[in-house]
Amino acid sequence: MSVTVFCKGAIVAQGNPEEVVAGLAALPAPERSSDMLVFDDDTGKQVDLDMRVPPAPRTRGRPSLGVRAREVTLLPRHWDWLNLQRGGASAALRRLVDGALARGKSEEECRDAAYRFLSAIAGDLPHFEDAIRELYAGNCVGYDHFTHDWPADIHAHGRKLAWPENAA
Repeated sequence: MSVTVFCKGAIVAQGNPEEVVAGLAALPAPERSSDMLVFDDDTGKQVDLDMRVPPAPRTRGRPSLGVRAREVTLLPRHWDWLNLQRGGASAALRRLVDGALARGKSEEECRDAAYRFLSAIAGDLPHFEDAIRELYAGNCVGYDHFTHDWPADIHAHGRKLAWPENAA
């Protein structure tokens, strides 16, 4: 996961959450908590960072591999198919997810991420609605036209989320 932190419309930190939290500790606290916004770079959603000091690393016991058990609801025929796959259901699901991740995000997913980001940070900026129309039309030139007076980092990050292949 990668995040981008904005303070009053300017990027102040980017990277994985742990690195970002460490970097933010060196910055002065904003006047208002609403001045600092954090966004997931994959989904465009606003997220919260845990600014608490992390607990001391465990020294005994089995190491954590980051595996989390969750419930999945499928029809019996789906379970039957998954159980016939090499490595069983869990391995098959991991391969399916990894394959989807390798293909990357669709144009629609990119535009939706940009929309979520822009709605949270730029909804009151001039020509917001026009910029969103151009975003969903797939017109990066029109987006640039309507966002040229916006703070540079907001304009650029929205463009990068919407059209990652054109990101510099």
